[in-house]
Amino acid sequence: MSGWSGLSGASQQAAGVAAVALWLGLLLLAAFWLRRRWPGQREWSRKLVHIGTGPVVVIAWIVGIDRPLAVGAAALITAIAALNHRIRLLPAIEDVGRASYGTIAYGAAITVLLILFWPRHPDAVAAGVLVMALGDGLAGVLGAAIPSPSWQIWGQRKSLLGTATMGLVGWIVLVSLQAATGEAAGLAPGGLVGVALVATALEQLAVFGLDNLTVPIVTGLLWRLLSTQA
Repeated sequence: MSGWSGLSGASQQAAGVAAVALWLGLLLLAAFWLRRRWPGQREWSRKLVHIGTGPVVVIAWIVGIDRPLAVGAAALITAIAALNHRIRLLPAIEDVGRASYGTIAYGAAITVLLILFWPRHPDAVAAGVLVMALGDGLAGVLGAAIPSPSWQIWGQRKSLLGTATMGLVGWIVLVSLQAATGEAAGLAPGGLVGVALVATALEQLAVFGLDNLTVPIVTGLLWRLLSTQA
């Protein structure tokens, strides 16, 4: 899945960096526009960035970005997120009106997954990041927009619809990744359901944005474990 045929190593890396930078630039522009268009919905722009970060891993995988570049870029972005959390340079991705280190934890989780698995097992990185990006992201959007029974864990509100969305979307992501890559091809369907359920359970423990760290890392580790046993 990785690599662009016809390009030299340096050209491929440059093209990969350009593709990732273009995607992130468009994502930030969209977040700024969303914040200006609906200033009362501060969570929307952050969720857009949260969801839109997921495809960055897929882009890096397709273009075959080298390990030092991938890990270094993720660590740098995490450091920038930590700085932004402190001084609010980019409120569109951080200012949500509550104590949360989710953006920093998200970047740290991606960095850890890259250190553990890149580039030998990019599917494990994609599994962890995409389950968090799409599952948790859509759960936050739908759970807040559509009323359903809810509860609180450590002061964090969780809803039945949001939790169900996390589980279902997480499972769809894993099944789609399995079909696209052939990894864990021999795994019984219950295995992927189990991973999705673990991710959903971890997403419940969201105090200070902790789930942004635990969900991607544990999902990636479980995916890799199941892939080796399939």
